[in-house]
Amino acid sequence: MAQQEDIFKKVVSHCKEYGFVFPSSEIYDGLGAVYDYGQNGVEMKNNIKQYWWQSMVLMHENIVGIDSCIFMHPTIWKASGHVDAFNDPLIDNRDSKKRYRADVLIEEQIAKYEDKVEKEVAKARKRFGDSFDEQKYRETSPRVLEEQAKRDALHERYSKAMNAMNLDELRQIILDEGIVCPISGTRNWTEVRQFNLMFKTEMGSTADGASTIYLRPETAQGIFVNYLNVQKTGRMKIPFGIAQIGKAFRNEIVARQFIFRMREFEQMEMQFFIKPGTELDWFAKWKQTRMAWHQNLGFGAENYRFHDHEKLAHYANAATDIEFKMPFGFKEVEGIHSRTNFDLGQHEKFSGKNIKYFDPELNENYTPYVIETSIGVDRMFLSVMCHSYCEEQLENGETRVVLRLPAAIAPIKLAVFPLTKKDGLPEKAREIIDDLKFHFNCQYEEKDTIGKRYRRQDAIGTPYCVTVDHQTLEDNTVTIRFRDTMEQKRVAINELRGIIEDNVTITSLLKKLK
Repeated sequence: MAQQEDIFKKVVSHCKEYGFVFPSSEIYDGLGAVYDYGQNGVEMKNNIKQYWWQSMVLMHENIVGIDSCIFMHPTIWKASGHVDAFNDPLIDNRDSKKRYRADVLIEEQIAKYEDKVEKEVAKARKRFGDSFDEQKYRETSPRVLEEQAKRDALHERYSKAMNAMNLDELRQIILDEGIVCPISGTRNWTEVRQFNLMFKTEMGSTADGASTIYLRPETAQGIFVNYLNVQKTGRMKIPFGIAQIGKAFRNEIVARQFIFRMREFEQMEMQFFIKPGTELDWFAKWKQTRMAWHQNLGFGAENYRFHDHEKLAHYANAATDIEFKMPFGFKEVEGIHSRTNFDLGQHEKFSGKNIKYFDPELNENYTPYVIETSIGVDRMFLSVMCHSYCEEQLENGETRVVLRLPAAIAPIKLAVFPLTKKDGLPEKAREIIDDLKFHFNCQYEEKDTIGKRYRRQDAIGTPYCVTVDHQTLEDNTVTIRFRDTMEQKRVAINELRGIIEDNVTITSLLKKLK
């Protein structure tokens, strides 16, 4: 675990050093849990968003996009339940003065029991080799059974407490499990309290006439209040979906782990409107569709898992998370929820407007049910960075840091280097860029040795580098270098686009989706 944490620290440092992510307002000593994306970060982030957007809107005839406002009528948040129920259970340690989410502390304790089980299984696998029967070992090993029993008992107790929102029981679990503050190492805990996560502000020309509004904590409600506008103007028939990418804001008291949990973040959400009674079938379909989207990046199926919810939100009848193996454990990157007809029903009730869908096939009006898929863009960005970061030992004894980003996600697709700054080589290099920049993002670089230039491009994940030398002026060929293998080969300039474009476009990713 310590080694993984060390890797995470290196990723965080790398993000700043190479222009991916900066602390917001850094020259003023920063602002907690808010970050700015640098020149490479914003390109990579936009590529992630394009991959998602095109997989939704381009690849599905019955899904369209929308861009709703951050500011919305405050009654929307009353109808959605956010004003009364959008809370986190928080607990303070009196010695360290640090605040934690009570549910996270308990979930981390559950994960510790699970880790102990997996360590026992891993040791046995190593000891017995090919003859190892994992299932039988899990069923018979006293150590495994003991830790599994502790995990199951805690999980059952925790689930009951969360479903009943029994704050006293949550605190008692923390005390009974001997959970200590990571800072102070003590168990001197306060009572557990609920804390609303919405940001309030005021809108109006005068102080007396100002009205309270909220910064949206999610983008979904903008889709719900516009669903009928989209359906009628687009002549959409159920089932159909509406996609949106936008900023959301939550007053996270326990913001942590770099850009994993922030107060200002970006979401990619799609709400899929369906006939009542079909929601569980569609829920299962979207689970598989979304998992395929993630695994299509090539990070390995073993690094993903579903985490089905036992405690469901007030609006849901089924829910699961897609979790990715971060350096700090499996963490949620996407949520898939069957939201029933709660949201549309509530907005109809609070607005007093009829927003039912008329089904021409059934010749009846009904309130559609909804399947939601929701990704945190920043979490997705972080998962890609963590998996792609690699420190590699070379044959000559040197070490290189390389971001093995999926080529379509990489901020720069091609870097072009003149071997020297004279003899017409810079001019030739810029000719190449001028030709290719309309097809993918290119970068010109002439400072330092070729080797140092290669290392810089490796560190930002550039899949291809091209060197222009004196031979180029004679026969219009260049040396192309491949990031992952460091292989170099001589190719004609007119072949570059074909070699590179087939691998670096979002289309190349989409074609791999099943």
